[in-house]
Amino acid sequence: MIEIVRDQRQIEAAHFDDLLMKQGNAGYAELCVTTNFTFLTGASHPEELIVRAAELGLSAIAVTDRNSLAGVVRAYRALTELRRGVEKAVRIRSQHRIDQCSRREIGQTTPIERPNAVHLPKLIVGCRLVLRDSPVDWIALPRDRAAYRRLTRLLTLGKRRAGKGDCHLDRADLQDGCTGMILIALPQGGLNAAAPHIRQMQRHFPGHVFLGAAPRYDGSDQAYLNACARLALGTSAPMVAVGDVLMHRASRRQLADVLTCMREHITIDRIGTRALPNAERRLKGHADMERVFRNHPAALRRTLDIAARCSFCLSELSYEYPDEISKGESPQARLERLAQDGLKRRYPNGAPQRVHDLMEKELKLVAELGFPAYFLTVHDIVQFARSRGILCQGRGSAANSILCYLLGITDVSPDQIAMVFERFISKHRGEPPDIDVDFEHERREEVIQWIYEKYGRHRAGLCATVIHFRSRAAIREVGKVMGLSQDVTASLSGQIWGYSNGGADPERIRELGLDPTDRRLAQTIRLIGVIIGFPRHLSQHV
Repeated sequence: MIEIVRDQRQIEAAHFDDLLMKQGNAGYAELCVTTNFTFLTGASHPEELIVRAAELGLSAIAVTDRNSLAGVVRAYRALTELRRGVEKAVRIRSQHRIDQCSRREIGQTTPIERPNAVHLPKLIVGCRLVLRDSPVDWIALPRDRAAYRRLTRLLTLGKRRAGKGDCHLDRADLQDGCTGMILIALPQGGLNAAAPHIRQMQRHFPGHVFLGAAPRYDGSDQAYLNACARLALGTSAPMVAVGDVLMHRASRRQLADVLTCMREHITIDRIGTRALPNAERRLKGHADMERVFRNHPAALRRTLDIAARCSFCLSELSYEYPDEISKGESPQARLERLAQDGLKRRYPNGAPQRVHDLMEKELKLVAELGFPAYFLTVHDIVQFARSRGILCQGRGSAANSILCYLLGITDVSPDQIAMVFERFISKHRGEPPDIDVDFEHERREEVIQWIYEKYGRHRAGLCATVIHFRSRAAIREVGKVMGLSQDVTASLSGQIWGYSNGGADPERIRELGLDPTDRRLAQTIRLIGVIIGFPRHLSQHV
């Protein structure tokens, strides 16, 4: 697996070097992109931004959500689909829902057509760090895996200090935890107020600190960029061009304003100066940025230099399980011993040959893929629960595994239900199996606390799950922002849209005495359709 990852990184590095050679000085890498995983701020899905970056011929794109790495995962998945070149369109994952009864997809989906791009952009993992004690936001781009680890620890530190949805970080935290990262300063107030903060970070991380210059698009761009150039000279932080992107296309400007209203708890009629003045905070290609930075071409070239220095890729990450070594016994040896014990317990009169064959097949595959410790971890958790009389049961594709049955994780033998083991684990997928275990709700916390006690709170955590806008929530919140009455939003929700995401039927709108050609109502319905599938907030998946 390590060799595969190394080869993948070499391929990506060679691809990026070839692209730079062909582009010469005409390339551009966008280093500041906010997705809709900066909740109620970003107006485009990560998948949309990746496809648009390919269409524009960008050399690289950095996903930099506010105090979060949540959006970069879907951006990476979208880029992987494009590289694979099999599908005709890129799926926006959050728009796909499965009906639990029919197991069919429901709702309205809008896959993105594959761009006719010769070269695909390099994806740079990053984060926009917003501090409590600084008028400067910092774009942090880890150069390697060690720096990525420091960035995730830094975010963990900030989130553990704050309440749900917040992240409290200070300048001292950056100085302690940003080694190995490219840091791009984005002044949020006056440039003079930002100067001492940038100078301090430059002294602490010489050669790694840059001043991000984002156009204002208010008629004073050249004067502002000239002021940024003087500040860069005075702080020894070279100026680099950034777009400070909020959306993949200009058509999302209205949605961006609606999200602002949701965030500020106001209606669209009261948005005032908080509205975007124009649609220029969209993703742009080299030609557009070259016109804006015509007096500062080095700021554009610097984007390529920074992109080339950031070599970290999410493909370097893989599951790393606890060793689960007990009394000097290797994980594979222990797994085989427990499987034999389970064989005697499950089949006291002797197991049929088919069961022996299934067990040997699974043990061989688990050893080949390096997953024995994973099975042991789940086994130990289940054994603890049952030792305390806590009801638990493995479900899902784990029922396909004879090992899960022998270890006591599931209670139905797969040789009785004739399910396909490859649905559970396959060497062609190259990823670990998904073992879901349900614990009785009232005593689940006991299991969680035991896991913390055994592995340590610094090594164990709860997974996040993304809560998305569905039809009813979208109608309620967008309708409120657009000033629709409660009666109208209730009619849209209950009688026109219903529980599906399929959209509003104009005939049904007329039947309820509403005019589908009314400008505000039509605009509201269009925005509701766009926002369905947008992430709303993170929750915990216990």
